[in-house]
Amino acid sequence: MAVSQEKREEIRQKALEYYEKAHIYLTEEEKKNLEIADMGLGRIEEFGIQIHIYINTKRYAAKEMVLLPGQICPEQCHPPFEGDVGKEETFRVRYGTLYVYTEGKRTPEAEIRARIPADKQDCFRVFHQLILKKGEQFTVKPNVTHWICGGEEGCVVSEFSTYNRDDLDIYTDPEINRMDGVTHKES
Repeated sequence: MAVSQEKREEIRQKALEYYEKAHIYLTEEEKKNLEIADMGLGRIEEFGIQIHIYINTKRYAAKEMVLLPGQICPEQCHPPFEGDVGKEETFRVRYGTLYVYTEGKRTPEAEIRARIPADKQDCFRVFHQLILKKGEQFTVKPNVTHWICGGEEGCVVSEFSTYNRDDLDIYTDPEINRMDGVTHKES
């Protein structure tokens, strides 16, 4: 089920409030062109991410991302493509708390902060949890399975990476269509 234009606008407005809290100033054009990604699931408050793309060239990329409270950007990896080793990305928290889940020793169940809806639990396989607060950062190497989730107050996260090809990301959930409803310009 597609997310309605009204719901997309509501989420865009919420994201803009988060950018304000993080003291990240966007032009009117940038505000208008935020990427509202619901992953094709139609459950934007559960699964999705809101993104302002500063730049995305064949050499590097930079974004400001908002995750609402409990909102999950689903499990994925950035595989090699066209002779490239795959995207390497660094997340740096600007506001709130970000939960990062990646390959590694599984965090005990009782300590896992993200809440995955029951119907999607089989679509998540990595549970090494990192809790990042304002000013903290973590780098995900190419082709490493990971997913992220906004903390209780939501979060704003800067992403610095190598060339970004969202259309080539591999998601554990076969129902995900990352680019569904997304229109953005490449720098």
